[in-house]
Amino acid sequence: MRDLRIVFMGTPDFAVTILKHLVENDYSVVGVITAPDKPAGRGRKLNESAVKKYAVSQDLNILQPTNLKNQSFVDELSSLKANLQIVVAFRMLPKVVWNMPEYGTFNLHASLLPEYRGAAPIHWAIINGEQKTGVTTFFIDDKIDTGEIILQKECTIKDDETVGDLHDTLMLLGADLVLKTVKQVQEDTITTTKQPELEKKTAYKLFPENCNIDWSDNIDNIYNKVRGLNPFPTAWTTLHNNGTETNAKIYRVSKEISTHSNPIGNLVIDKKTIKVAVNKGYLIIHEIKLSGKKKMDTQSLLNGLHFSSDAKMA
Repeated sequence: MRDLRIVFMGTPDFAVTILKHLVENDYSVVGVITAPDKPAGRGRKLNESAVKKYAVSQDLNILQPTNLKNQSFVDELSSLKANLQIVVAFRMLPKVVWNMPEYGTFNLHASLLPEYRGAAPIHWAIINGEQKTGVTTFFIDDKIDTGEIILQKECTIKDDETVGDLHDTLMLLGADLVLKTVKQVQEDTITTTKQPELEKKTAYKLFPENCNIDWSDNIDNIYNKVRGLNPFPTAWTTLHNNGTETNAKIYRVSKEISTHSNPIGNLVIDKKTIKVAVNKGYLIIHEIKLSGKKKMDTQSLLNGLHFSSDAKMA
């Protein structure tokens, strides 16, 4: 049985759960690498990453390099004498870092590789209407998400699941998979599989322009986009109402399949519902946030805002 000395690298909440599982299962975590503190909010107060906050609570050794190739960081990392590194939701590592430990550096990725390599695999699986996804552990190499696969675990995606729901499911699934992978490293029983070179779907980074709703798209695509961006970074559109334009974030919708003659994007409103006319039906809006306002349910919005007869989303 190998005696492991682990360095963990990660930043957001997703990574915290995996680190917590390692600590609670009594693995020796000799160092935690996370993003530098960043100014946030009106007061520009320094904000610590979720991983740092947890690491501080556990009195773990923390490193926050701005440059992973910096020699002083490389020397400090080397001095920890780790023989295994685990990466979860971090940034691309230089070879001098990932090649350092004796037993390698493995990554947990929230997709069934080689599908959805990239920055936002959970979002794009839902946006593209996938019915299944999963998590993968793989040894890091010099490209992005291309290394040899260690283990995978699959799960289904429900028809009404949001990216927030799926994130939490994969987080727990991933924590279990990381523990199984570490156990195999410890017992020297790992076998890997080379990733197939096939046509794959990519998990592109999300920007405002690819989060904008195209109301002329088909009803299923719009529905999937909204839930695939809920709660973050959120699908958005422009509300044209009473001669003004207001940006609106759309959080929760449902589908109504029907035949109608309303122009695409037009709003059909009664006392309790807001429906957007789309191809082959309507998207019913249940939760929305107008620019400068708080997120609210449809009923609350209707109580406080008058809609003109020609109001539309575009």
